[in-house]
Amino acid sequence: MSDANAEKINRLLQQRSFIELGARQRARALLDAGSFRELLDPFARMTSPWLPKQGIVVQADDGVVVAKGTIDSQPAVVVAIEGAFQGGSLGEVGGAKIAGALELAAEDNRNGIATRALLLLETGGVRLQEANLGLAAIAEIQSAIVELQQYQPVIGLVAGPVGCFGGMSIAAGLCSYLLVTQEARLGLNGPQVIEQEAGVDEYDSRDRPFIWSLTGGEQRYASGLVDGYLADDLELIGEQIRRFFQQGLPAEQRSHRHAWFLERLQKFDGSVQADAASVRSLYQGEQL
Repeated sequence: MSDANAEKINRLLQQRSFIELGARQRARALLDAGSFRELLDPFARMTSPWLPKQGIVVQADDGVVVAKGTIDSQPAVVVAIEGAFQGGSLGEVGGAKIAGALELAAEDNRNGIATRALLLLETGGVRLQEANLGLAAIAEIQSAIVELQQYQPVIGLVAGPVGCFGGMSIAAGLCSYLLVTQEARLGLNGPQVIEQEAGVDEYDSRDRPFIWSLTGGEQRYASGLVDGYLADDLELIGEQIRRFFQQGLPAEQRSHRHAWFLERLQKFDGSVQADAASVRSLYQGEQL
């Protein structure tokens, strides 16, 4: 066996999955060792007041973990959404926790404390049981992202298996840098929603290869819609997050490039079934 192959096998044996971790474990793992401090932890009992009214068991943190600490020795806030609770959906409480954390990070920066933010997005978007309250919370999150990235980069990471959909996919698109794994999916509407509205002939939600070919991490990276495409390796993901933070603010935020994206979308022929190749071709034109 060659030295290169031996090194590759050794690397695989040492690899630790990020996707298999829960939200709290993810946040703790990406902050510098010993710096994790959770805000409004489960003992604070910040639960949704609306789920019990519909016979749904609540979770003490409402499915959102907010932690402060350091990344690469710099102040940071990490928000991690627990995809295992209600599909990572956001309601009034969880959304308020995220928006509040980002707003406090912006306030830190105004007071001379250069606090950066990392969003670990594992969410189907608005919690249907909380409807307009969830929509309002996500709007506040988006506003807070735009405010904070005047000072510091806001990095989003979509790992899997839930992906990032709905209003939170718009929040993801507002991030200074957006990273994905091969297992990630990113899109405005989820497969079942598209199938329900357009029919199975247009979008078969059971056809996993087709779905990943259009909304999977590899496709989103090849289309230039995200900034990093990573293996499911905790150490590698941590390294890449630190690297993007070290780059500082991008020369131009993705949200400011709307004219370029609109130009691409105007060329899309909706009468023809989209596939991975046609989508990549659409987005891989010369960037303005």
